[in-house]
Amino acid sequence: MVSNLFDIEEIKSQYNFKGEYYDFDILNNGHINNTYVLNFDYKGCEKSYVLQQINTAVFKNPEELMRNYVGVTDFVRNKVIEAGGNPLRESVKVYYTKDGKPYYLDKSGRYWRVINYVINTVSYNFPDNTEICRKAGKTFGNFQKLLADYPAEELCETIPNFHNTVSRYNDFIKAVEEDKAGRVAEVTKEIEFVKARKKDCSVLLDLLEKGELPLRVTHNDTKLNNVLFDKKTGEGICVIDLDTVMPGLSLYDFGDSLRFAGNTADEDEKDLSKVRFNAEIYRSYTEGYLSAAGDSLTPAEIYYLPFSVKLMTLECGIRFLTDYLNGDVYFRISRPEHNLDRCRTQFKLVEEIEEKYMELMGITQLICEHLK
Repeated sequence: MVSNLFDIEEIKSQYNFKGEYYDFDILNNGHINNTYVLNFDYKGCEKSYVLQQINTAVFKNPEELMRNYVGVTDFVRNKVIEAGGNPLRESVKVYYTKDGKPYYLDKSGRYWRVINYVINTVSYNFPDNTEICRKAGKTFGNFQKLLADYPAEELCETIPNFHNTVSRYNDFIKAVEEDKAGRVAEVTKEIEFVKARKKDCSVLLDLLEKGELPLRVTHNDTKLNNVLFDKKTGEGICVIDLDTVMPGLSLYDFGDSLRFAGNTADEDEKDLSKVRFNAEIYRSYTEGYLSAAGDSLTPAEIYYLPFSVKLMTLECGIRFLTDYLNGDVYFRISRPEHNLDRCRTQFKLVEEIEEKYMELMGITQLICEHLK
């Protein structure tokens, strides 16, 4: 069975691991890449490494991905060291192969990387309380601050147009016009919902083009489970899963975090009466985020924080609806109308955010005044 996952002898031959290998654990947790923890006995103590297979079906150019990955992780680690922190707990370290590469291409054509395993940490799939959200916001805010002076324009787009909301809208219109799955007639309400918000899709990109929003290093997958929390202190200490690190807007990361954390229901909830946007979660996350990232952000970035939550939620709904119209070819589904249910949940959230928009603006302003 092990040989179907990875060839440990081949992997061991490529790296200078410390100790004697004895077993591994699987750590997929719903992530895109296959992830394992390799366990070694080193002088009577356990020494572990994280082994990840890079998913080349999603990431077409793994060499470019690893250039991004190494550049950003090295930069963050140096910042942590300068601040007197613990780089092996507060940042990701890429281990190099014996021939000096940050990845290994095995005899089957699979790409692998090895990174540090951070012991005594825990991650959460859902926010059990507002304090977890505050700490997650602080951790992502610190990640943004650490990378504030990184030359984002040097990064490659590992997934082109990932958060290009104008491009996402255009893909949606094309799906409507082509009607490949013959479903347009049954979703006219949802189609009109998107068309009524066409102007929203270009707001942030127009500001970027005008130079009113800065290009940043963005994580692009800022779900709660991509933060490692220290088991002893409960504090968020490290941001992980950096495959989608790309040039973009800080607002993408902030908005997508709250799109996920602020939803009171499951992403595919059929009963829309259960779908609400939790303003207290917004408050907690924003307090944490701005306490760490605040002085590295521009006034425009802070002003558009509530809007970013609406936009990222709208974008996600558009993507689900587009895939439904195209015949469910991108997102994995478990029932015939799964993508439609997902889309409707996101659109209900958009309506919730619109209704609470002035409240969210007020919360943001109060937090900024408190942090002065």
